[in-house]
Amino acid sequence: MGSEYLAGWMFLALTLLLMAGFPVTFTLMGTAMFFGVLGSGWGFFELLPLRIWGSMKNVVLIAVPLFVFMGVTLEKSGLAEELLETMGMLFQKIRGGLAISTVVVGALLGASTGIVGATVVTMGLMAVPTMLRHGYKPELAAGTVCASGTLGQIIPPSIVLVLLATIVQIPVGDLFMAALLPGLMLVLLYMAYIFIISMVMPEIAPPVTMAPEEGQTRKQLIKKIFRALFPPLFLILAVLGSIFAGIASPTEAASVGSVGAILLAVWNRRFNLTILREVSATTTRLTCMVFIILIGANAFGLTFRELEGDELIRNFLFNIAGEHDKWMVLAIVMGVIFLIGFVLDFIEIIFIHVPVLVPILVDDFGFDPLWICVLLAVNLQTSFMTPPFGFSLFYLKAVAPPEIKTGHIYRGIIPFILIQLLGLLMVVFWPQLATWLPSIVYSR
Repeated sequence: MGSEYLAGWMFLALTLLLMAGFPVTFTLMGTAMFFGVLGSGWGFFELLPLRIWGSMKNVVLIAVPLFVFMGVTLEKSGLAEELLETMGMLFQKIRGGLAISTVVVGALLGASTGIVGATVVTMGLMAVPTMLRHGYKPELAAGTVCASGTLGQIIPPSIVLVLLATIVQIPVGDLFMAALLPGLMLVLLYMAYIFIISMVMPEIAPPVTMAPEEGQTRKQLIKKIFRALFPPLFLILAVLGSIFAGIASPTEAASVGSVGAILLAVWNRRFNLTILREVSATTTRLTCMVFIILIGANAFGLTFRELEGDELIRNFLFNIAGEHDKWMVLAIVMGVIFLIGFVLDFIEIIFIHVPVLVPILVDDFGFDPLWICVLLAVNLQTSFMTPPFGFSLFYLKAVAPPEIKTGHIYRGIIPFILIQLLGLLMVVFWPQLATWLPSIVYSR
């Protein structure tokens, strides 16, 4: 009984310290060491090096730096600028066409790069001023950029999906396929909302006419559209196609994507040694951040289980929802993940909460781990948009024009958060959205 309560105090201490702004890794390691010694003594930590080594030699995690390298390289290639301009022309005759084109670009860039910061910053610099210049309301402009910039976290290939698959120990390729339809569904939901709100309230998104460049023929315009669409589609097909066709593992496909990103940068005449040096430095920094948090999470998870913390949470869920009401348990877990997303980063949630909660959902209540991971991925996507610590809000505020205030951003993301929750409910009520494609490809 004492160990159970000690695990609860440990979890509470971790949460309070993280909310107070202490570094994640040192907080994880510090609470693990303190409560581990308090509950089991120093000898218990002889197991820690073996646990860390087991995680470090996991070959699937090699995909993380490779996908980061791919995304940062594309950020430097100038792909987004031409893509956003061309999509604006393509959708200009549709109500809310500029905002809809922003969603499409966000989805393509998200699937190509998987980096929220790169997508939001790029579109914040280009799309927001363009929409404001054509009379769009600041709330719609800001909300569209923040929401579409997070699509790369659910549309594969995604670092979130790689980490989830690694923690839950399911094939990354299966999870990529399972997340594809829910990701595209969110894109369609965003576009439908923008179109409907533009029809009901025309003053929010006035009609726009973006004339082609002077002297540009229809054939030249089609060629420009093809030139803008081909690079991201090429990269998506190269990465996902090689996985789905069974030609390459996710790690090998990530290396294909990295080479493809370099080729696209060369094609756009944006590749040189300076850019390669910047990309390598950024990739190293981001990868080190992920892996050092992984080490801290290993220490925390080891201590938490030694103190019977998983049993404490299991009993808590049983007492609230009852042994047989698994849907109530699922609702509680998803609600907790959503609320935690207001104050914690997705990496922290994946490494701290997922290893504790998912085994309970899978082993004790019989949920499909693939479906649970898709639900978690959709849920975690909202953590980028929920104040006060939503990263996409910070990224946009840093690059937005002066007329975009913090209040505009916060009000603008509310409808998209609600759409996100609607998408989550749709995947809950129709699990086939997540399970159908893997079952077709692998005859599951």
